[in-house]
Amino acid sequence: MTNSLSIILGTLLVGAIAFDAIANGGDSLVFLGKKLYELIEWLAFWR
Repeated sequence: MTNSLSIILGTLLVGAIAFDAIANGGDSLVFLGKKLYELIEWLAFWR
């Protein structure tokens, strides 16, 4: 991955988080965080 590509992807990620915080109050990010936690717990079961 080149530096310019990583900067672009990082900017898009920060922009998406900022947009969610402004538009929805961060609700989507909290929902995705909860689902990620559930996925990690489910995968830990299969260890």
